[in-house]
Amino acid sequence: MIGTVTLVGAGPGDPGLLTLRGRQALREAQVVVYDRLVSPSILALIPADAERVDVGKEASHHPIPQEQINQILLEKALEGKNTVRLKGGDPFLFGRGGEELETLQAHGVPFREVPGISSAIAVPAYAGIPVTHRDFTSSLHIVTGHARKGKALDINFEALVRAGGTLVFLMGVTSLPDICAGLLRAGMNPDCPAAVIESGSTPRQRRLDATLSTLAQAAREQEISSPAISVFGRVCQLGEKLDWFDALPLKGKRIVVTRPRERAGVLSRRLRELGADVLECPCIETVSILPCPAMERALENIQDYQWLAFTSAAGVEAFAACLERRGWDARRLGSVRLASIGLGTAGALKACGLRADLIPEVYDAAHLGAALAGAARGRVLLLRAEQGSPDLPAALTGAGVSFDDVACYRTRLTPDPQLRRLVEQQEGLLAAFTSASTVRGFCTAAGEGADFSRVTGVCIGPQTAAEAERYGIPAVTAPEATIDALIETIERLSPSAGTPCPKR
Repeated sequence: MIGTVTLVGAGPGDPGLLTLRGRQALREAQVVVYDRLVSPSILALIPADAERVDVGKEASHHPIPQEQINQILLEKALEGKNTVRLKGGDPFLFGRGGEELETLQAHGVPFREVPGISSAIAVPAYAGIPVTHRDFTSSLHIVTGHARKGKALDINFEALVRAGGTLVFLMGVTSLPDICAGLLRAGMNPDCPAAVIESGSTPRQRRLDATLSTLAQAAREQEISSPAISVFGRVCQLGEKLDWFDALPLKGKRIVVTRPRERAGVLSRRLRELGADVLECPCIETVSILPCPAMERALENIQDYQWLAFTSAAGVEAFAACLERRGWDARRLGSVRLASIGLGTAGALKACGLRADLIPEVYDAAHLGAALAGAARGRVLLLRAEQGSPDLPAALTGAGVSFDDVACYRTRLTPDPQLRRLVEQQEGLLAAFTSASTVRGFCTAAGEGADFSRVTGVCIGPQTAAEAERYGIPAVTAPEATIDALIETIERLSPSAGTPCPKR
């Protein structure tokens, strides 16, 4: 059976600009063949069991020729594998997508194309530049600034200048002096507003404002590098006034998110929306203990308990999986009341059609134990991690409350060999810690003896902060144990670093 190849445009870099259809294609992929300009955040969406093939190409340096890429796609399809060809921007806009599909079509391989958001429009938009504006221009012209190796640019500059619209040149950092010279020779006004935007739509974005006559020299002085696009036209003068991206409070700030991969999404997304450069480092993963005889026995005798308490969403997930495994549903709980350590765990219960009857004012194990000690008149069932905090059972024991403490999931460390270099070299690095276990995972992944003096741990609660300080990480504690409070604390610590290059 022949597999299908799906050509997917990944957009300009911001993972939020990947289309829904593109994301779905990635989820279903058995093989992903990707380019250099696809952001790590989008690569993180590739299924763990999918084969990855890096065919990244840099300007003037193609380690894997296009013909070989075409052959890779053909071979994977003929192996019967569902293959995604993941390309930056839009595959059909100077992306050689048509060449790749022609090869597949010639061999009878079924294919699909999922358009991507082009950097030609998105990157100027992230820099505050609308590529059309009825007060300035009614046309847009997109040109490749990349020439074949050893050949001159093949661009009709005279026609572009006569057209009078906004000009956007892609892949043109190396050839920017030739582009500017060509436009000047063709009669474009030397004072025409111009801009070059580096790493557009990512937290590393820089916008350099200049004129046609000064742009090439200014780009050289500011060491603008690929990927970058250049824009020429009167709309460029709006960039400074309409620049919304550089004004984001966390623009340019690098933050490590250490939550388990399956629960990092909300925090990472919200930090990115504030402009942060988020590095997802899932140093721990949670694994449900299934089958779990102790949990099954407890649920078989659930009438013996007055309260069922959860300390994390992972515990709720393990509980739900156990119900499904045994053919039970929420009716199994009868009159048992539910306790949740915080709003996140309560949200996981709500997703199962259940509502928490008790949530402590402070979202940690000690306060959950104290709240249960004051409310419980019967036996309590705790469904939590294999190495859960001792504060919860200690509070119940101290109050004379009888309970069963059942481990329904465990955490596993997932080392990251690149993390040590990051923590020891990156000045001003923040690490967001949502539990003591994420601290331990982070430090273990960095390796024994790692120097954490450059890292600030932003912690969701005092127990997490104490664990960070135990490992030598300077810690700041959020005023409340919520994701909202954690993000607000990060904002207070991080004045915006995202300022455009000086205007030239």
